Amino acid sequence: MSKDNFEQKLPVFNAIPTDEVKTPNIPVDNVLQEAENLYVWATHDKNDLVNNSGLAWDSYAEKLPVRAGALRHAQSVWVSERYGQEEANKTWKEESPKAYDLRDDLLDDFRYAFRKRTDLLGRVREIANGSGNADMIQDLSDLSVLGKSNTKELNEVKFKLAKLDTAANLSNTMAELLAKANGAILENSSAKLVRDKAFTHLKEAIDEVRDAGKYVFKDQPERFRGYTSRYYKR
Repeated sequence: MSKDNFEQKLPVFNAIPTDEVKTPNIPVDNVLQEAENLYVWATHDKNDLVNNSGLAWDSYAEKLPVRAGALRHAQSVWVSERYGQEEANKTWKEESPKAYDLRDDLLDDFRYAFRKRTDLLGRVREIANGSGNADMIQDLSDLSVLGKSNTKELNEVKFKLAKLDTAANLSNTMAELLAKANGAILENSSAKLVRDKAFTHLKEAIDEVRDAGKYVFKDQPERFRGYTSRYYKR
């Protein structure tokens, strides 16, 4: 049901201007529960709200469950993406030292194997220049290609050619891992933006219903309290 609500509301989310998007200021679980509670509470007061405040019931109060369902699904998608990115970041921290070690070992191997080839040594120096994760990943790929093009010199120093395939494969693997890991610190991921838009859409309805309820029941504390946030009261 939440997924159906989400798909129904997605065109609405896409139409919300970025500068109007709000980030949840309380935990999403609390927002969802308060929206559901508000729907039940307001349904009891429907006639009073519609007749005495002009609340657009069908647009706001009646749609609270749909808007909440859409946010629930959007939140699940974002949490899943964030978890995957955090796992990738953790794996990167564990595996990247091994990739750096392989890159450094290959540079040492090549410097020795190509010590009598100034042309190849120049290429090795070019590869060794630069720093950073992306550079290391490219180095592994470049070293693999360079080594496979000059196996004669490598065989002469008993170099294990299998390391060249290892370097090429590791370069691809680490490139994918780094891309996912970098996403773990991005606050503007598409999933998060959609989640925030879903929250903005739900908050609009919550605010409309609460404002109407507080206006209509300003002199009735027992009904008024149902239009306030329990989270903020705590």
